[in-house]
Amino acid sequence: MVDILTRVFQAFSSGEGGENVGGHLPPACNALLVGEHRVCRPLLLLAAVTAAHQAGMAVRFFAQTKIQSLPVCLQRCVPDVCPESLKKIKFSYPGTLAELLQQVASLHEPGGTEPSPPSLIIVDRLEGFCGGLARDQSSAAHLAALLCDTAAFLTSVLQQRASSSASCRVLASFRSEEVAAESSPILDVLDRYFSRRCTLDRDTGYAAAASGLQEIWNIYFSGPGAAGAGVDAEWQLLVGTDESMQFKSTKR
Repeated sequence: MVDILTRVFQAFSSGEGGENVGGHLPPACNALLVGEHRVCRPLLLLAAVTAAHQAGMAVRFFAQTKIQSLPVCLQRCVPDVCPESLKKIKFSYPGTLAELLQQVASLHEPGGTEPSPPSLIIVDRLEGFCGGLARDQSSAAHLAALLCDTAAFLTSVLQQRASSSASCRVLASFRSEEVAAESSPILDVLDRYFSRRCTLDRDTGYAAAASGLQEIWNIYFSGPGAAGAGVDAEWQLLVGTDESMQFKSTKR
């Protein structure tokens, strides 16, 4: 099973912008992105822009803090993105968990997904909506369950309107600073709902400086069908001194 993050990594795995994902995206796979917020948010935005710009998908993006403009790194990755593509991304800024639950639940209502149901639901910083998810497992479970249930519901709607292969998926981020240890009860709860976890771990060695880069992040996958089960990095995120982003597969 391949999630949308892997397709984004594949699309931007070369300095030339990688391969266009076109209209073909993988089967529905809900993914949780775990890492520092300064890296996770640009990746969420890159996934949203890629889905809307290259695959023509409608995207619903939930965040607590308003996004004023696209990060420089994203503008370098997708320099030719057109305003019409960005209109496929609907940003919502719920301030509390209750507001987020209400807005997600509204996607089940008639007219709640007009003009078209989203094929991708993104939530920036799950922990922020529950006042520190590491302390509230029940809220985390409630929110994750609703997100996955909503994706399943929208998948049925999309299939009725389009084709049997249409689907909706969820992509959310969790700030790793909220996790005191590598194995966290809260992440164990979220893993029950998200079929794939993607963890970003900054390389603290000298590889970045030796390569003339600002940072290197190792990317690990875990969950059903994940090769290596989080032991060996499958991808690397290379951040240039000009804030450009490039992905490199570590598979041989």
